[in-house]
Amino acid sequence: MQNIQHIVAATDFSTAANLATIRAAHLAKNLGAELHLVHIVHPLDLYAGSELSFDFQMHYQQAQQQHIKTELEILAGKLREQFEIHVHHCTKIGRAHSEIVNHATSINAGLIVAGAQGEHSILEKLLGSTALRLIKVATCPVLIIKNKNSSLIDYQQVVAAVDFSVGSMQVPALASTIAPNAHIEALLIFDSNQEAHMYKAGMDEALLTQYREQALQQAQRKLDDLIALQNTASFSSLILSGYPPAAICARANAVNADLIVIGKHNKNNIEQWLLGSVTKAVVYGAECDVLLNH
Repeated sequence: MQNIQHIVAATDFSTAANLATIRAAHLAKNLGAELHLVHIVHPLDLYAGSELSFDFQMHYQQAQQQHIKTELEILAGKLREQFEIHVHHCTKIGRAHSEIVNHATSINAGLIVAGAQGEHSILEKLLGSTALRLIKVATCPVLIIKNKNSSLIDYQQVVAAVDFSVGSMQVPALASTIAPNAHIEALLIFDSNQEAHMYKAGMDEALLTQYREQALQQAQRKLDDLIALQNTASFSSLILSGYPPAAICARANAVNADLIVIGKHNKNNIEQWLLGSVTKAVVYGAECDVLLNH
């Protein structure tokens, strides 16, 4: 279990953001954490146009900021009353992903919660969503809300994807923290591409079979050891073969998972540009919420 005392929820008052703030408030209540609502204003949103007088532009900016402040205060009040939690709120001006991460760092947040798509969803599809940029620069876990069903229900079925990299070793503990009442399946995907490359390189089929069996046995032992550290009976394990992002999403669909937990894969920039990261592909492909551990 991990100790999360502060949760940041990014909101632009869109439907997706509302689902995220409700989930964040629900988690804050369960974890005994404080909730911090943050709304990011892009500088251009405060620009009324060069043809207008300076005084009018200043009046416009002040009116916009007051409107946002009022909306945040109303939202914070509703969440305090509904969930009986401490709720803070603030507005920042700048690039959304940078300002959210900076604020989370300043309060030592243990979790950032954001909707998969925000108010400017068409623009986000063209330029990359705030959520995807968040997972690249955040230094704490990030929960991306994709499930459009109720955010007031505890997670029941979790797929915790591990590969024994540094980024994935804390995935089971994080899954237990966020979903203490769920059944958690520790899932390892044996990358079929690696085996295919060996076969194309001319490796003897008998040696390939031996390699596969040894690798699977070793992986199962590591999985068993990792689960044993969690000290809970709510875990099971499974090893599958396939292309990791597709296999993770397919398994989540097969068991009706409402949450996927995955570690950040630290690839170099060229490799990410050529192939796309496993994490990014899972965030895109998943039909349920995705929690990224850093």
